[in-house]
Amino acid sequence: MFDPIFRNPHLATIAGNFWPRPESEQKWPVQELVYETEPGVRVLIHSQTPSEQPKAELVLVHGLEGSSAAGYARSMVHAALHRGWATHRFNMRGCGGTDDLAVMGYHAGQTSDLLAFLRERRRASPLPIFVVGFSLGGNVTLKLAGELGEEAADVVSGVCAVSTPIDLAACVAALGQRRNFIYQGRFLSRLKDRIRRKNRLSPDVYTLEHLPKVRSIEDFDNHYTARLFGFGDAANYFRTQSSNQFLERIRVPALLIVAKDDPLVPFRVYDHPAFDDNPFLKLLAVEHGGHLGFLARGQSRFWLDGTVLDWAEGNLSSPNHVS
Repeated sequence: MFDPIFRNPHLATIAGNFWPRPESEQKWPVQELVYETEPGVRVLIHSQTPSEQPKAELVLVHGLEGSSAAGYARSMVHAALHRGWATHRFNMRGCGGTDDLAVMGYHAGQTSDLLAFLRERRRASPLPIFVVGFSLGGNVTLKLAGELGEEAADVVSGVCAVSTPIDLAACVAALGQRRNFIYQGRFLSRLKDRIRRKNRLSPDVYTLEHLPKVRSIEDFDNHYTARLFGFGDAANYFRTQSSNQFLERIRVPALLIVAKDDPLVPFRVYDHPAFDDNPFLKLLAVEHGGHLGFLARGQSRFWLDGTVLDWAEGNLSSPNHVS
């Protein structure tokens, strides 16, 4: 079981973000690949292969304003390569320094790019493929699995979602609380910088006139995300793109990991009937860990990595078996 270093959720969250991670690039060189997921849209993938024949493939999907360079992705890649897994760190549209690869950016429910990449991997390899999504990337991952339903097994053997805002409205409201001003401020700074960069590339699509009005994530989603992607307003964006409405439809093994003290994801959103009704879902809720802050005492510092890989390897022999 998880024995956290920090029982304060904010310390856990901040430490998890800044804690040094093991490097894998020297032993397992990184291959940068650019995939066209649809006409005019390309995404960047950082792939690495183990020294021996891979046993399976792991696709990692980062969180809001993250990239393949995120610490949680780098440590899991290191652990997976050691165990003989091939790894692919998926950058969502415009992330990882790729603003010029697509006019439109990403949003919390945009599953088409990930699906296109998974189908490409399925054509290229007969190995089992597991997807791990972190925070917003977990919402994308779960939503895709639910959208595909029975057909998900054609492209993935299982999915995992970590610290995932399965109810976007509730989680954005939590982010707006005074105690979370540091996190919201950091996200807003990065999101506004993205709009400024995109404005230089596509001024007719990305205008700067609304930036002064943006003081919260909900403001940003009202003025930019909803407008750019045709959702109308933030409320409709949250309602239609939250993965909680897709949980009942998931038909591949799915592990959801969350800390009950996550300051950004209220644990009450996981009080969902799908966890009782859908045998493909497994909820692993620990008392402490904050948001993506699962640092453990002892030698196994990165508890999350071993936990996810143990679960995935338990589902290798029979892809449709629920473990």
